[in-house]
Amino acid sequence: MKRYELVKICHYLKRFKKINSIYRVDDTIVKMEFDKNESVYFDLKKGESYIFKNDDFKVSKVYGAPFDIVLKKRCNSAFIKDIKVLPNNKVLRFELEQKRSYKAIKTYLQLEFTGRHTNFIILDEDMTILEALRHIDSSVSYRVIQNGLPLPDLPPFESKEQEKEIGDVEDFLYQEFKKREQKRLFGAINQKLIEIQKKIEKLKKIKNSLKKPEELLEKSKKLKESAELILANLHLIKPYQKKIEVFDFKGNKREITLPKEAKTPSQAADILYNESKKLKNKSKNIHIEKENLDSKIRYLENLQNIVKSVKSVDELKLYFPKKEKTKRRQKSFDGVENFYFMGYKISLGKNEKANAYLLKNSKMNDIWLHLKDIPSTHVIIRNDKKELPFEVIEFAANLCVKFSTSSKGVYLVDFTKRRNVKIVKEAQVNYVDYQTIRVTV
Repeated sequence: MKRYELVKICHYLKRFKKINSIYRVDDTIVKMEFDKNESVYFDLKKGESYIFKNDDFKVSKVYGAPFDIVLKKRCNSAFIKDIKVLPNNKVLRFELEQKRSYKAIKTYLQLEFTGRHTNFIILDEDMTILEALRHIDSSVSYRVIQNGLPLPDLPPFESKEQEKEIGDVEDFLYQEFKKREQKRLFGAINQKLIEIQKKIEKLKKIKNSLKKPEELLEKSKKLKESAELILANLHLIKPYQKKIEVFDFKGNKREITLPKEAKTPSQAADILYNESKKLKNKSKNIHIEKENLDSKIRYLENLQNIVKSVKSVDELKLYFPKKEKTKRRQKSFDGVENFYFMGYKISLGKNEKANAYLLKNSKMNDIWLHLKDIPSTHVIIRNDKKELPFEVIEFAANLCVKFSTSSKGVYLVDFTKRRNVKIVKEAQVNYVDYQTIRVTV
């Protein structure tokens, strides 16, 4: 970010009198909701920090780190006493005051758009660090940023910028988001499409390598016959033999290679019998494996279509959530995909077996969604709270449509509490007391 841009934006921000609320909406992005019902976003990403406005920014996560707690406590409903850009630097400083019943609390917010020093720092009235987006110790930099320490000054910034006309600052903030977003979006979409295509090709390769049931049965019969021939000729087989020549039950000469791991001829027969049984069972279940691969491929193909139509990087992130790190990782069902939106876990079934699993393992207050009168994936919103934001239901309904069909159009999605859904058989259900939402794709 250019310093002259920061100065112009600072002048624009001075028209606000109060911060109604302030919170993180992404790992490095803080949203400030001011009076006059206006919001401004501050992205403190190293090397790409900037300020922007956007009326449709998707919030993917609710943050509750110490930084977020202090930010809320010290800055929500705070009056703006002053905003300034520090001399000889790209630093924006807010002076805030909260009027409490017993005294006024003063807080400074320091937003540093300074390359490797980029940071968002919360300070008390004595300029002591309360919290920071990035904590830095002496092993990393001479400029230590730690709670309870005074804030060190930044080295002066020598500006060699060629100042350009900004014009309308508000329009500039909107355009900055669009400009950077389009560049990021183009790269992110291409990267994800390549990743998905590789997965599809890998699954198709596995699918094409699957043996036909009749081939597996034929091989199973041969192994069983070999085992029977070994047992019938045990008295002729020497313990050290690796191959034997015998006559089969039709009088034809057969050569049989004994399994390497077999220590005795009888053990060789047992190994061949077991392998024969496995192949026979596999021939019966090969269609299940094929259906499972087909469902994974369909899911990825639908995901490809979704990726091609996303309008922002933040929307793209919603479809590729980071895996939760837990001390004891819960085993997830193979056909279920999980998404996270506004702090809610949303689970989606990729096939009938996964749909049945979701129905069986959901709680009574969870929200169930399904396309109206059309076969579709089942979607479950995990819900332990009394009220569910409608935006979460909208997002889940969109997932239900986009992962059930690739056709454009207007679709109706029914939703109700899981307690109102009765399982008839596996993923076949009857349901009552439902509502319907319209989704256009």
